[in-house]
Amino acid sequence: MTANNDYWQKARALAATGRELHARGWVPATSGNFSMRLSSNAVLVTASGYHKGKLTEQDFLAVDFDGKPVDGGKPSAETLLHTRLYRRFPALEAVLHCHSPAATVLSLLVSDNSVRLRGYELQKAFAGIETHSGELVIPIFENTQAIDELADEVDAYLDSHLDCPAYVIRGHGVYCWGDSLKACERELEALDFLFQCELEIRRCRLAPP
Repeated sequence: MTANNDYWQKARALAATGRELHARGWVPATSGNFSMRLSSNAVLVTASGYHKGKLTEQDFLAVDFDGKPVDGGKPSAETLLHTRLYRRFPALEAVLHCHSPAATVLSLLVSDNSVRLRGYELQKAFAGIETHSGELVIPIFENTQAIDELADEVDAYLDSHLDCPAYVIRGHGVYCWGDSLKACERELEALDFLFQCELEIRRCRLAPP
C-alpha cells in the first residue's frame, strides 16, 4: 500500500493521541494499541512493542481486515480485535485500546459480565444517547491470549448489541470506538470518568458511617 498523505496524517494523529493517553496514565509501558481506517479494506494500526507515549509516524503499519500486514512488519498482537470492528461497522473510523487503572480495577471488582451505568449525565457523551435516564451497558470479557477466540466472542455479543460503544477485558483494559478519532477520544474519556465514579461509589459503600 502506498503511504500517501492520508496515511501519514492519521499516523501523526494517532501518535499524538498516544502521547496524551500516556500522560493520563492509561497506556503504561508498551501497553495499548490504536488504529484508524485507511480504506474499505485496510486499517492503520500500531506496530507491536512500541511505547505509546513515544510513538512517531513511523511506528504504524497497514493491515487488511484479517489483521495481516499489507507491506510487512509486525502489528499489535491484538490487531484482530480492531479489524473485526471495522469490518462490522462501515462508518467506524477509529479504535482506541488502553489499560487505564479505572477500567482494569473495576473489571476485577465486578463479578458480573458487564458494568451497568445508570443515572449519569455524562452518559450523553456517547453517540445516540440523549438522556441520563437510561442504562449504558459495557460488557466484560474474560482475558485470554487466544485473540482469535476473543474476537469471535466479541463478534457474537455485538450481533445482538449493535449500539454497544465499548467493552472491557477483565484485568486488562478497555476498547472504545467511534466514527472519528475525536469522537472515540471523547467517549473513552467519558467512559473512564464513569468507571472512576463507579469505583468511588464502591469505596463509599465500604467506608464506616
